[in-house]
Amino acid sequence: MGGVPVHGDEAMPQIWMTYGELAALLGCSAEAARAKAVARSLDRKKSRDGLTRVKLDSDWTAHFVAAIRDADPALDQAIRDLYIIRSEMARDAGRIFRREGDPHQAELAVKGGW
Repeated sequence: MGGVPVHGDEAMPQIWMTYGELAALLGCSAEAARAKAVARSLDRKKSRDGLTRVKLDSDWTAHFVAAIRDADPALDQAIRDLYIIRSEMARDAGRIFRREGDPHQAELAVKGGW
């Protein structure tokens, strides 16, 4: 329910951008980005900081994700590694617990494995 992918399904995140941020993503002016957002009938809202933000649709979200991956391959690999770890932990649910020890250094161990 909380927007977390389940069993390998990838949930599409909600990404909200200002017109300036959207313009940088699309390679156009802020005015053109606003016009494109209006033409797509995207959700828009004024934030507490006074700036209007646009909720990206699936096409623009995919474009955003691709831009991030191209910008920092190491970050992309770290995200993939976290997905693998999350799925392994879900598979081993209940077998992983916190080992007692130094309160400043949390250690995880598999029951019966140490």
